[in-house]
Amino acid sequence: MQQTVLIVEDEFLIAMDLKSMLERRGWRVLGPVSTVAAASRILESELPSVALLDVNLGHELVTPLAEKLSSLNVPFAVASAYDRPELVGGAVLAGAPN
Repeated sequence: MQQTVLIVEDEFLIAMDLKSMLERRGWRVLGPVSTVAAASRILESELPSVALLDVNLGHELVTPLAEKLSSLNVPFAVASAYDRPELVGGAVLAGAPN
């Protein structure tokens, strides 16, 4: 079964670069999406193998989505410029690979 990754990133060029890179490595990409609401809609129909999350999505933080992914036992990594994303996005991001 092909591995799936949910990309949540609000910067279009970064999102498309991540998508392209992961697809070249055999991943099936869900998204990319740029909001917590859009990512949540995807989770209603399919759970990814993993998720790749930006911490700051412009006008919102990814925190509620990270909490939902944790409750669904979906592992995630943080793709962000923050050294310690938990200081911005909360404890749920502590220890997430970045």
